[in-house]
Amino acid sequence: MGELTRRDFLLTASAVTAATTLRASARITLGYAAITWGGNDVQAIEDVSSLGFKGIQLRSSAVDRFADKPAELKALLQQHHLTMAVLSSGNLRLDPAFEAEDLAKHTKNAQFVHAIGGTYMQVLDEPPKGKTLSADDYQRMGRLLTELGKRTADAGIPLVYHNHMNSMSQPPEGTAAIMEATDPRHVRLLLDVAHYQQGGGDPVKAVAQYKDRIQVVHFKDVVSPAPSVEGAPPRPYQFVELGRGTVNLKAVMSALNQINYQGWGIIELDAVPDKARTPKDCAAINRDYARQELHLTL
Repeated sequence: MGELTRRDFLLTASAVTAATTLRASARITLGYAAITWGGNDVQAIEDVSSLGFKGIQLRSSAVDRFADKPAELKALLQQHHLTMAVLSSGNLRLDPAFEAEDLAKHTKNAQFVHAIGGTYMQVLDEPPKGKTLSADDYQRMGRLLTELGKRTADAGIPLVYHNHMNSMSQPPEGTAAIMEATDPRHVRLLLDVAHYQQGGGDPVKAVAQYKDRIQVVHFKDVVSPAPSVEGAPPRPYQFVELGRGTVNLKAVMSALNQINYQGWGIIELDAVPDKARTPKDCAAINRDYARQELHLTL
C-alpha cells in the first residue's frame, strides 16, 4: 500500500469510527438527577431544563409534595420541556414485617409516575442490619422485586433496580445474585457505574455482562478515599463531577456503544463536592463533560 493510499485509508477509517461513535451515542437520551438539590425539586426542574436536558430523575420528595396534585407536577414538567425519566421510589426492605407495606407504597408511587407521564420507577433493596446474607436472602429479594415489577407494570410503569452501596448489590457478585433471582420480564437494571466501581466491580465489564438487562444508566464519578476535610472524620469515598474521579467514563461509553445501548443516561451527583459551587454549577460541569468528552447530545 503506497503512502498516499495508506493515509487515505487511515483518514477514512477514522471518519467511519467517529461516525459510528456519534450514531451510537445518539441512541442515549440524556437526563439529570435532582438529588443534588436536596429536595428542592421545583428549583431542580428549572435548573435542569435551563441547561438543556431532556429528562429529570426526581425523588420521593416530589411524591410528598405533589401526591394529591400530580397534574400540577405534570404541567410543571411540560412547561419546562422535561420528561420525568425516573422516579427514585426508595427502598424495598428484606423484612417480612414490611414487605406488604413496601409493595403497597411503591405500587402507589408507580401510579403517580404514570399520572405525570413518567417513564420508569427505581427501587433499591434494604438488607437486614447486622445479618450475614445467604443465598436464600437473594432469592427472596428476587421474588419480592419480581412481584413489585408485576404490580408496577400493571400501573403502566416498568421497574428498574438500582445497584447501590450499602445494599445487597454492593459487591458485583451481589448485583449478579439479585439479577439472577429476578424475572427479566418484570425487573430491569439501572446500572450506576460509580456505585458498581466503588463496590469493587468493573463498570465496563458490567455493561457487557448485563447488556440484555440494562434499562437506564447512571453516569456518575467517584474518588476513593474522599478528600480530607479539616475537623471532619475521614470518608471512604465521595461522588464528584464527571471526569473528576476515577471511573473510566470514556471506556463505559465505548462499551455502551458496542452493545448499541438505547435508553436514558442520567447524570447523577449526590451532593455538591465544593461548597463554592451550586447544584446548577455542578450540572453545567457535568453537561459539558458529557458533550465534549463522551460525545453525548442533549
